[in-house]
Amino acid sequence: MRYVSVNLLLLVSAIVFSNIGCAQKKQSKSAIKSKAIDQKVYPFSDQENAGGWVLNEEVSDEFDGDTIDTTKWFVEGQNGDYYIWKGRAPSQFAPHNVIVEGGKLKLRTQWEPNFKFAKENYADGANTDVYGMHEGKPLPVTTAGIVSKKRFLNGYMEVKSKAGNAAITAAFWAIGYEQELDVYEQMGNPKIDGTILSNTVRTAIHDWSPPAVRPTKAFGNDELVNYKTADSFHVYGVEWGVDFLKVFRDGKLTYEAHQKELGTDWVLNNPMEVWLDSEIFKWLGVPHKEELPVDFEVEYMRVWQKPSDNLLARDRAFYGFEGPILFENNPRPLTMVPEDSTPNDYQKFWLIDSTSAKYLKIVEGDYASGVNSLAFSGYGKNEKLEADKVQAITPEGALKVAAGSFKISMKVWLDEGRIADKIHVQLNNPKVTVVFADLTKLARRQWVTVEALFTRNQPSELNDGMLIEIKKEDLPETKSAKLFIDDIQITKI
Repeated sequence: MRYVSVNLLLLVSAIVFSNIGCAQKKQSKSAIKSKAIDQKVYPFSDQENAGGWVLNEEVSDEFDGDTIDTTKWFVEGQNGDYYIWKGRAPSQFAPHNVIVEGGKLKLRTQWEPNFKFAKENYADGANTDVYGMHEGKPLPVTTAGIVSKKRFLNGYMEVKSKAGNAAITAAFWAIGYEQELDVYEQMGNPKIDGTILSNTVRTAIHDWSPPAVRPTKAFGNDELVNYKTADSFHVYGVEWGVDFLKVFRDGKLTYEAHQKELGTDWVLNNPMEVWLDSEIFKWLGVPHKEELPVDFEVEYMRVWQKPSDNLLARDRAFYGFEGPILFENNPRPLTMVPEDSTPNDYQKFWLIDSTSAKYLKIVEGDYASGVNSLAFSGYGKNEKLEADKVQAITPEGALKVAAGSFKISMKVWLDEGRIADKIHVQLNNPKVTVVFADLTKLARRQWVTVEALFTRNQPSELNDGMLIEIKKEDLPETKSAKLFIDDIQITKI
């Protein structure tokens, strides 16, 4: 798609579900009572819930009441704040175009000559239009966009929606660290025949890992349907698995992609936030004044996930070395784009000091799942470890585990040759150390799961975290083989 700036244009809500019930939600100007979402609603393609889905209420919304729920959604332009971008010029997001009425979300596109457009250009490939202007002439079109405040990792996301009948997109998409999933891009009434027709449902995945320059499309699919997307409501959904994506329309599977075919082009490995918005795609024509206003209408947006006994499931991507750990109690920086790997209060990364970095590195292409792992590079003949130990450390506050007895596991891949005999793992506060020992006895050149047990009498303190350590005393004196670590889990016993 999408929100690209000059640089161009993230468990997570996974498995932890808060019952919002009939609680009073504070809004910007008024308070509304939001109806609890029926936990017995299931994906349209799985009405018997054979998949064991559980609704994630933090991200889902039935759009009841008379105003958008700002505890769940960031409204582009509200209070003058824009997240990542102001929309695709020449149109600009305007918060008053986000309307909730009649049990629907309506994202309005309208002709507004009195709107104060931003006095700036928007760079998107060849598009350098000024907001409110098109090819040197006024085009005062405003649109709307909302973004979920919480992210989630893997699950089933679904909307029931109808595009607006104009040359304006209806888009249901998601972004996370270095990734984008366009569940669909539709256009109700394009003025130019091109990549999206009035009966096209476009699904695409984009890779925003640096260098984040076009082309970013990793894979995708265009489906031609037997109706105009602006004529009637239909149900659109995707099942996002650890290593697959399945696309559904009105409950029927229409497209699927699998990592076994895509390899490292499989980029959907980190938590994502949901976007609903409308944009001008000027290469498909611009909306005419006479056909505005129009609404992109959404009856509901729901996300389901599957329960897990892995206590790190919320942060599985981080403990699989795919990307940052999220501190979602802190706001996302408004300028933080998917390719941004700068640590901040919202996202933090594994810490490896300069000495350890000679031997430890997060690498792409050697993995048990996702595309990354933590690699110990080893060393060659006449070499030795130049420190007593090397470490990878989580940020403070990255670990939240209750008191009790647990099993910790990780997957390791060991090269042939002399190998480290132990991997040490420390939980920092309260301090607990576990050791994965006798690695030399394990099978080589394949992923093997190692496990250890531990007990904690107190829950994690606020600054708790994890440390992975390889010690010089556990290594051969010379010529140590490489190894990889992936998919750390903690389960209660």
